[in-house]
Amino acid sequence: MALHKKLASLKAIISGYGSCIVAFSGGSDSAFLLKACSMVLPKDKLLAVTAFSATYPESELRKAKILAGEIGARHKVLKTAELNNKKFVSNSVKRCYFCKKELFTKLISIARRNKLNFVLDAGNISDEKDYRPGNIAKKELKIKSPLVESGFSKEDIRKASRKLGLSTWNKPSLACLASRIPYGTKITVGLLKRIARGEEYLVGLGFKQVRLRHYNGLCRIEVDKGDIGSLLNRREAIVGKLKSLGYNYITVDLEGYRTGSLNEVIDK
Repeated sequence: MALHKKLASLKAIISGYGSCIVAFSGGSDSAFLLKACSMVLPKDKLLAVTAFSATYPESELRKAKILAGEIGARHKVLKTAELNNKKFVSNSVKRCYFCKKELFTKLISIARRNKLNFVLDAGNISDEKDYRPGNIAKKELKIKSPLVESGFSKEDIRKASRKLGLSTWNKPSLACLASRIPYGTKITVGLLKRIARGEEYLVGLGFKQVRLRHYNGLCRIEVDKGDIGSLLNRREAIVGKLKSLGYNYITVDLEGYRTGSLNEVIDK
């Protein structure tokens, strides 16, 4: 289906909701969804909610607030407490399910208090290629995914975002910081902060798409394939910084960045 037809379909679906909350991380997908909602719904019928905890970098929260304002949508920050959930902290392969269930349950409550009809998430058809147990929580709680319904892929979202003038059209993919920690390794605030500091350092060096995968005293760096050479050229400074954060061994993934690489070792 042509992109303009997908966008028309998306607008029609959103219009049919009447009112909604958008689970808004500030990434390219949720920014595009929020923009589409703002194009068809009155301001008082739309609310963007950003969940904030130690699993979400503070720098991204600041960006989300600014972006919601640029789009012209009402915005609320919701503090979540997934780190108080033993099932989440134990980091089983179902970790994402427990996080999403808490988030969407709270968003449903906010929607009811504000008399908004539905809760929307920015899942798209490209996400279906990866292992995402959080989708089970979405189905259980009847969360709407209009980007899936209208057939949007990640590439479609970026193209449409660019046409709509969204600054996020080429923003690197976001993911919960817990996704850097192998299943079975306990999640702690200290560990999340260490990973966040390491990634912020690498981004500060100019690497756009970065993942710092944690394995106790070892870390595995993922950047775009085209940036691996540049990463190796700066290895002395990078090694020094990451060792100062507590890593004994610093490795580079020669396959480069890819979504959900920690899922490659599990039996789905």
